[in-house]
Amino acid sequence: MNDWDEVSYVISSRYRVLALRRLAESPATPSQIAREGECSIAHASRALQELRDHGLVDLLVSESRQKGRVYGVTDQGRATWDTIEKENLA
Repeated sequence: MNDWDEVSYVISSRYRVLALRRLAESPATPSQIAREGECSIAHASRALQELRDHGLVDLLVSESRQKGRVYGVTDQGRATWDTIEKENLA
């Protein structure tokens, strides 16, 4: 996938935009993203998993952790978010 495919993928979901925007600031948990983005935890968690599947975010704690899962943006995620912001797509 090229950068524009990733940009398109992110901006096609307001929840993916919300999650990536938040993680571009600093690492966060799904509940923080849900609370700050005023959406359900299910939406935030699904968006994080989708972004993770695309290599845009990473789980920063052990995979076995069920509570307090902290996510952060990858270099690819940062570049994708920078393009979204620069082109005013979100």
